[in-house]
Amino acid sequence: MAEIVRMPKLSDTMTDGVVAKWHKKVGDKVKSGELLADIETDKATMEFESFQTGVLLHIGIEEGKAVPVDSIIAILGNAGEDVSALLAEEAKKGSAAKEEVKAETKKEAVKEAPVAKVETVQTPAANIQQPTANSDGRLKVSPLAKKIAEEKGINLNSFKGSGDNGRIIKRDIDQHKSLGGLAGPQVSVESFTEEPVSQMRRTIAKRLAESKFSAPHFYLIMEIDMDEAIKAREAINTVAGVKISFNDIVIKAVAVSLRKHPKINSSWLGDKIRYNNHIHIGVAVAVDEGLLVPVVRFADGKTLTQIATEVRNYAVKAREKKLQPSDWEGNTFTISNLGMFGIEEFTAIINPPDACILAVGGIKQTPVVKNGQLVPGNVMKVTLSCDHRVVDGAMGSAFLQTLKHNLENPVLMLGAYSI
Repeated sequence: MAEIVRMPKLSDTMTDGVVAKWHKKVGDKVKSGELLADIETDKATMEFESFQTGVLLHIGIEEGKAVPVDSIIAILGNAGEDVSALLAEEAKKGSAAKEEVKAETKKEAVKEAPVAKVETVQTPAANIQQPTANSDGRLKVSPLAKKIAEEKGINLNSFKGSGDNGRIIKRDIDQHKSLGGLAGPQVSVESFTEEPVSQMRRTIAKRLAESKFSAPHFYLIMEIDMDEAIKAREAINTVAGVKISFNDIVIKAVAVSLRKHPKINSSWLGDKIRYNNHIHIGVAVAVDEGLLVPVVRFADGKTLTQIATEVRNYAVKAREKKLQPSDWEGNTFTISNLGMFGIEEFTAIINPPDACILAVGGIKQTPVVKNGQLVPGNVMKVTLSCDHRVVDGAMGSAFLQTLKHNLENPVLMLGAYSI
């Protein structure tokens, strides 16, 4: 008997999905547990395995198209089985549901995103030089200019002369050569490419807009002396089996600092504030489609090598589009680090439901004052974005002071933990 395969709900925020790729075609046999398609959600592209065994009788959505969760994407059954009645019944249910929604909400249906297209519009540039000709259509050009143009293979039909009555002279040829040929006619072409907004980018836009305009942000900036952290990293990497990055050290320092300041590790829930006893650090990872935030769980209890291994594995999975919902859900605090891109300082938008996010800049060599002496130093700037509904200025400042102390004295932060 034919069975319907519906668009699965692969994350808590997913409302519709895109079939990025079909791994089977109509007429192929499909076994339970066999890869059927790649589904693009609002967070990542994930492999979708079939829960049924049978022949693929119908594909209900083309690659690259989006449909709401629970919509028909395929039908499996016995070879040669007629599925027209099943499709008609589903279409009837869909029409009834649409009419009901229309009657209740009286809103226009959301239009499908436009197909990617390229449009080109040609407009004359302001500095286009039009050819100068006599009334009989012949160009007005000096013998010398004509001779040089012939030797250099320059087309004089494109010139507007600067001599008497628009006559083309040697100066016009020399200008053409000095500009690399740009003195000839220039065709200004305006062009653009439009692409449908991906599920991930759509969700990023929605969530961050809601965060920015609903949560009253304020920002606290602090400079941290990273000299001791640099020494500690060099020492650790000589003995550790996994190379430790500065980002790994920051994650560890943040987790230990949150243990001392639990009110920073919180969430605004409308009619209540949740103070989390566990510490799950979201680590922003850039991918082609946008930004993913996999979560290092119970980060305060993990060693640096455990954190480093976990973060690297998440980065690989994110770029290969293999992250699962369990990898990106449950963060209680988020870190966004752009230091590796040469960014010295920036502010980040809070990642809901967190009350705070830490923006980490790069380490910069700069003169600093130590013990009354001006000496070379290594400074890193961090910016804490806070939801003022949950965190006050003094509270956020106290957290940053603890973070600064931990990073400037890493031996104290790491003393109770092996690497």
